[in-house]
Amino acid sequence: MSSTDKNNSVDVQDFIDNQPVAAYQWLILLLCFLVTALDGLDTAAVGFIAPALRDEWGLSSSQLNPVMGAALLGLMLGAFAAGPLADRVGRKTVLLFSVLFFGFWSLASAWAGDVESLAVLRFLTGLGLGGAMPNAITLTSEYCPARRRSLMITSMFCGFTLGSALGGIVAAHMVPLYGWRSVLALGGALPLLLLPLLVWLLPESVRFLVLRGSAHSRVERILRRIAPLPSTWNGRFELDESMSGEGRTQSPIRLILRGELSLGTLLLWASFFMSLLIIYLMTNWLPMLIKDTGLNLSQAALMGAMFQIGGTLGAVMLGNAMDRFDAWRVLTVAYFCGAGFLWAIGQVYQHFYPLIACVAAMGFCISGSQVGANALASNFYPTASRATGVAWAHGVGRIGSIVGTLGGGFMLGMGLGFNEIFTLLMLPALLAAGAVFCMGWRYRKVASPGALNQATTPL
Repeated sequence: MSSTDKNNSVDVQDFIDNQPVAAYQWLILLLCFLVTALDGLDTAAVGFIAPALRDEWGLSSSQLNPVMGAALLGLMLGAFAAGPLADRVGRKTVLLFSVLFFGFWSLASAWAGDVESLAVLRFLTGLGLGGAMPNAITLTSEYCPARRRSLMITSMFCGFTLGSALGGIVAAHMVPLYGWRSVLALGGALPLLLLPLLVWLLPESVRFLVLRGSAHSRVERILRRIAPLPSTWNGRFELDESMSGEGRTQSPIRLILRGELSLGTLLLWASFFMSLLIIYLMTNWLPMLIKDTGLNLSQAALMGAMFQIGGTLGAVMLGNAMDRFDAWRVLTVAYFCGAGFLWAIGQVYQHFYPLIACVAAMGFCISGSQVGANALASNFYPTASRATGVAWAHGVGRIGSIVGTLGGGFMLGMGLGFNEIFTLLMLPALLAAGAVFCMGWRYRKVASPGALNQATTPL
């Protein structure tokens, strides 16, 4: 369908799909990239300041567990709450509030006086972080042309990885000079400084505006910043993939859990849970596992860095492949190869260079696929429930991250060896591959899964 129908109305998504990517769309991607970068910095902050925090307060590693886990719990609950809210009141509104929330409470965390108060403040910070990420993904996806959507989303999401890495660099320089509190203060101040820019420059999703029947003048202003409207335009906008009138009044939670979308939702949840279980176990325990093999601390740290670098490269390259080929097949193959590299890590761990190559390749496949799964989720759901679908997949994935974080310690406590741990980790990787494969088998025949059972909404 062209951007105008026989009555000369403009379908907003079709209009975006048929234009070159404009500077305004790159600006939206950049702003969301900055949000995810600050999200990554704040999420990783406690891990980087933990040694200084432990020394100053005289804590044991186990006494730090509440602080380490509080933000993850907040992230999970924040994602579950923010998605349905964004589908009701708007992506920009919830994104702005989330940035304000995590910035304020991160800043407050810098003045915590004990473990209990810091854990509470990190939990509140996590609530904001959990709402920011899914809405940044959703808002980006709704301004991307379909032909480049996966690459643009995965590129935007790389902000999280780069922000996490920046947190390590910042902590290394600031903690010796100003103490651990300075890192939390910076992690809170930067989002608050970015907030006015987001209010000024970031638009609401044009698809959401049409779906909710907002004033067409507002939609017109946004679309004219992307490209000129057709000369034959009759003053009306449409969204072909939007829900019918009855669907628009239903709970977005009900939309993702009932009908044609329900199986895809469960399969997405399975892939998010399994891949984030692996990623967080690797992030938290890989350096220690490597060090226990006899390598020194700097070599162990290098392994952790290669996992992140591989994930960043994987995100961009797999995102590009998802736009060019069948997205489900791309992710299925990547997860399956990731399982193979997990097995290989357990076989070559006594050889430094083969080990570092396998760790980077595993990060490319597993972490890169998880970023690609964000694009898959945002493309799967219709506008009426997209924020909820993406956010709830993240929420379930955060449960996997908690299981992975705790599971790594549990397996080490059981005395499992290096080879045994990485052989066990093949199972969640294979389950993630199976979930994506089944999703593709079920929905591949549908041109756009998010267009199931939908009708045109005019404005």
